[in-house]
Amino acid sequence: MSSVRVTILKAGHCTCPEHIAIQGGRWRNIRFPAMFALIEHPRFGPMLFDTGYSERFFRETERFPNRLYRLATPVTLGESQTAQAQLAARGVRPGDIERVFISHFHADHIAALGDFPRARYVHLPQGYAAVRSLAGWRALARAHLPGLLPPDFAERGDPVDVAAARALPPEYAPFTSGFDLLGDESLLAVELPGHCTGQMGLLARTESGTTFFFVADAAWLMRSIASNRLPHALANLIFSNPRLYRLTIEKLHRFHVQRPEVRIIPSHCEETLAQYAG
Repeated sequence: MSSVRVTILKAGHCTCPEHIAIQGGRWRNIRFPAMFALIEHPRFGPMLFDTGYSERFFRETERFPNRLYRLATPVTLGESQTAQAQLAARGVRPGDIERVFISHFHADHIAALGDFPRARYVHLPQGYAAVRSLAGWRALARAHLPGLLPPDFAERGDPVDVAAARALPPEYAPFTSGFDLLGDESLLAVELPGHCTGQMGLLARTESGTTFFFVADAAWLMRSIASNRLPHALANLIFSNPRLYRLTIEKLHRFHVQRPEVRIIPSHCEETLAQYAG
């Protein structure tokens, strides 16, 4: 049984009204940081969970209709804030990254995939299947920018073998089934449906004994999980399945109550990232 070292980082941010992110929120914009994580394994080396924004996002949203994406969620990204730049500052070269675990295919999670030339792209197959044929307005409606995927994505893709699902240990209840991504229980993937099809969360056990639970956009704010509070009903317009979204929030709330020591990391919660960012 192995463990990993986790460094939580963020590559840019967008803004969105808080009352959309959580019922009862304020009528003002808040920042939604684009989290990514550096995961260092003693045998498999450095890997990433998502990538945050990159300059490719701006190139892909220069023209209509994709420009609407940028207008709806204005993005700020400094040159030193990209995943590539932050990893370089830590002595990690782009070619050192051999795996990127993709939570889902929204632009703020995959914009820098092309910066890592040797990486295999680990994802739930149903997530890629839901977007692979989308273009134009249909892709935009799913918050997906096809041009962000490297041309050889299909060749470098490493879909999780869903037939290899295994029972999770009782301490992860109410999550009962998942996937042992590296074969040593250091990284366990679970499906977190509702926000989009095939969204993958990641449980990471660290060398210090801490467990991180990266939940991507299953909740935008940790306050939603702690209080079992949903986003504004308008958010249902962009969710693939609002009913499953509610069930996932309820599961995360129960898990948090039962295992408060586990560090649950929603990808866009500024308060949480400020607490745990490396």
